[in-house]
Amino acid sequence: MLGSFQTGFADLYGWPSPILMIFLGCILLYLGIVRKMEPLLLVPIGFGVVLTNLPLGGLMESVVAGRVVESFAVDGQPAGLISRIFYYGIAWEILPSLIFLGLGAMTDFSPLIASPKTLLLGAGAQFGVFFAFLIALFFGFSINEAASIGIIGGADGPTTVYLTKRVAPGFIGATAVAAYTYMALVPIIQPTIIKLLTTKKERAIYMEPQLRPVSKTEEILFPVVATVVIILLVPKSAPLIGMFMFGNLLHVSGVTDRLADTAANALMNILTILLGLCIGCFMSAEGFLKVESLMVFFLGVVAFATATAFGLILAKLMNLVSKEKINPMIGAAGVSAVPMSARVVQKMGQEADPNNFLLMHAMGPNIAGVIGTATVAGIFLGMLG
Repeated sequence: MLGSFQTGFADLYGWPSPILMIFLGCILLYLGIVRKMEPLLLVPIGFGVVLTNLPLGGLMESVVAGRVVESFAVDGQPAGLISRIFYYGIAWEILPSLIFLGLGAMTDFSPLIASPKTLLLGAGAQFGVFFAFLIALFFGFSINEAASIGIIGGADGPTTVYLTKRVAPGFIGATAVAAYTYMALVPIIQPTIIKLLTTKKERAIYMEPQLRPVSKTEEILFPVVATVVIILLVPKSAPLIGMFMFGNLLHVSGVTDRLADTAANALMNILTILLGLCIGCFMSAEGFLKVESLMVFFLGVVAFATATAFGLILAKLMNLVSKEKINPMIGAAGVSAVPMSARVVQKMGQEADPNNFLLMHAMGPNIAGVIGTATVAGIFLGMLG
């Protein structure tokens, strides 16, 4: 027997209204396509937001105790297309680890190897994670929820998704959306914080554009030694750190070019599409337009802003004892939004002094930030997982 045909127009109205979220999705698409702001992130996320808020599509359906529900339930069985991608890709912790593999394969570690002191700047930015963690506890979130909110400060989407799935799976939609949104909005958020905490004279501090040459042996040894040391110190960081360093080893070994190229390009592109759509499809009106989710979004920007600020402050403190002055803006690149925050530092450095080329200097803290955020996630997992 045929069922009655039903359109979705009637379900567009009421509260929470899908129309508001469809409008937000269109704004993200505008920023990605027209303004060219991190389009590889914002275009899939924005389209996912539009897609999931069109009524009766069932993309995020799940089956709980034999009953179909309209939004994905973490403990349910996936029924809709996107919920299946999410369930097998994220709930099984596959996509975040593979993204770290691709990220390692496309990242040049030589700026960090050439200037090891920039590791401190990457570590300094992690203070923002712990600051937001404490603020979230103050606002009444549980310790597991606070950890998943604090890690947003690292501006590392895969790490946020990975940690939240393990310690606070009910928060995965809100925290993942916040992390990826702030990653994409780095060119808007970070310049404001940098200008508030630095003078024009500080932003114009000149740094020699050329770092010391890094040997092939150093490039090969670094991912191997870093893997052993970090995982021995923080065993729970193994999935993310291990994949990140393995991807980089493929890149620098000189004998696995095909594997490195696949991981850095084809695989990374596929994973970005899948994860971006999943994150966008979590932004349903009923799930996003509520006080708890909006609080997570607000605390996420606090986490990201304080991580940026702590990186800047640490760089300024290092200048008090360093013979060679460093431009404090490179401390802002200590968050792990690679390479977005490094590009922001480069652009602002050129605005202050057209002869200043800070990109390679900023990439050191940027890479250290990726390592630092994954390590902090491992610490949280060791405490709570």
